[in-house]
Amino acid sequence: MILADKIIELRKKAGMSQEELAEKLGVSRQSISKWEGAQSTPDLNRILQLSEIFGISTDTLLKDSEELSETSAPVKETVETEPPLRKVSMEEANSFLAVNEKNSLRTAVGVVLCILCFVPLIVLDELTDLGDLIGIPLMFILIAAAVTLFIISGQQMKPYEYLEKEGIDTEYGISGMVTDKKSKYEQKYTLSIVIGVVLFILSFVPTIIIEELFGENALTEAVEPTLLFVFIAAGVGIITRTSIIMEGYRKLLEEDGYTREKKACKKGPNPVMIVYWCLVTTLYIGLSFLTKRWDMTWLIWVIAGILTPVVLIISNKSKNK
Repeated sequence: MILADKIIELRKKAGMSQEELAEKLGVSRQSISKWEGAQSTPDLNRILQLSEIFGISTDTLLKDSEELSETSAPVKETVETEPPLRKVSMEEANSFLAVNEKNSLRTAVGVVLCILCFVPLIVLDELTDLGDLIGIPLMFILIAAAVTLFIISGQQMKPYEYLEKEGIDTEYGISGMVTDKKSKYEQKYTLSIVIGVVLFILSFVPTIIIEELFGENALTEAVEPTLLFVFIAAGVGIITRTSIIMEGYRKLLEEDGYTREKKACKKGPNPVMIVYWCLVTTLYIGLSFLTKRWDMTWLIWVIAGILTPVVLIISNKSKNK
């Protein structure tokens, strides 16, 4: 029996989770997962600690020819993890990653449609007298299509909501598989974020060039905001998709915002933020229709984003009073 299998068997006999064993050894849960997946080997100090914890000799741990006896790793009094760990099989992990990747595209397309929904109204309003007659229905059709994509994505991801809320105990080999996929995707993730940010920054460039070359007329008034929205939509769409894919890996590895400690602190949606963004949306649409300055009113979203941390701080302070 190899060391990896011995650690698994001893841990389970002792009634410990990977997290509990990691705490006793002063290492991360991912380290335990790698040891049990035969991806790495504990150093000498950790071997000695494992020997003491499980009450067996180092020879029994290290020699493949040595088998564990029935009396190895006596069951110790342990406190069951709260909330209980959710078992995740290899099949379930692969299914989640596949669904998450498909939904990343659906969600990204939905976000793009939301950003571009005003373009038909702007173009038709500048070039024809059919802005209200055709532009507004087209705007709502695009919004409806985006909402449909969001609903489908939400339904597809519903069976995996526990990954955001509960501690998980992944089956043998899952951690290594996900870590490998994540490391291979990291370069693409970084490149996608850079491209998205660059597109957002460059969104003003076509507007400046067109205005300098052709001056102000009905055609440029329609083209300028259209290109602005297209650049922003493309950038946000790329960032949205790549971020969702990366979040999928982090959920299975319980990294960053998905550690058990952070899951335990997570609560439901903040009602203050829901009201805040509803008011921002209402303000944006109202001012845009009243002023017809779609090329300028989008700045409301930038200002709202900057003010979001302030609103969150005020909201949290009011809750703690």
